[in-house]
Amino acid sequence: MVVLETSRLVLRRWREDDLAPMAAVNADAEVMRWIGDGAVRDEEQTRRGIEAIEQEWDRHGFGLFAMEIRSTGELAGFTGLSVPDFLPELLPAVEVGWRLGRAHWGQGLATEAAAAALRFGFEDRGLGRIISIVQLDNGASERVITKLGMLPAGETVDPSCGRRVRVFQLSSDRYVTITR
Repeated sequence: MVVLETSRLVLRRWREDDLAPMAAVNADAEVMRWIGDGAVRDEEQTRRGIEAIEQEWDRHGFGLFAMEIRSTGELAGFTGLSVPDFLPELLPAVEVGWRLGRAHWGQGLATEAAAAALRFGFEDRGLGRIISIVQLDNGASERVITKLGMLPAGETVDPSCGRRVRVFQLSSDRYVTITR
């Protein structure tokens, strides 16, 4: 089983006791503001989402990690890699993404976690390119993406909600260059 550790985080596969804290994150309208159409998700929708994440792990050998605060064991949200099926025009592609509860915003955790996910994707899974997709005006996520060294690769519309999104990318060659 894949477990990644950073100075402040443990990134691991999902457990049953992650459901309630992740459902609380997904039920927060401010957290969900930039996800799809902005709708919150209930516990059953969260359960189905976690099940889909675990299936992606089985299919691809990567997925979204549960993001645990190392010092407390608290679930902060998730980070990791996924296939952005909702934007078929970008396929084949692997996306790095994250979602954190508001209590964990502004501490650099998204950047720390996503950097570990990128390292996993490039170094452990041998990916040649990883993208990130962000809705326009989501400045917080764009700042994380910039800190990760990702470069703009275009804009499109998310057909699931009609919102415009910006696509960023990072090649394995650039990753090696910026992490040396």
